[in-house]
Amino acid sequence: MGHSQMLLAVAGLKEKDVQKRAQQLAEGNWSMFSASERRAFQFAYRISKEPAKISADDIRSLSKAVGKHRAVDVIWYCSWCNYMTRIADAFQLPLEPGNVFRRKQELKHAND
Repeated sequence: MGHSQMLLAVAGLKEKDVQKRAQQLAEGNWSMFSASERRAFQFAYRISKEPAKISADDIRSLSKAVGKHRAVDVIWYCSWCNYMTRIADAFQLPLEPGNVFRRKQELKHAND
């Protein structure tokens, strides 16, 4: 969840809103999101927990909910994130202490 929180901060959410959103997402409380967003979250959860069980029906349902191009984005991004998480876990790499998605100038200013 750490990198997701970093991205939410870069997108402009205040720290308390980042924490609230992260908690809601982690708990599966997706009620404030649209039906298409909830479907994308369901797909992301499933591909993270049971990747071998993703079926053509899952992909069709996702495509119907978010469109074909966005479905490709969701599938690619979820797959990439899961890959990177598994590599980091295997090597026991810690999450970076600072927000790696901020530009260096923003990081310098934030640390002053």
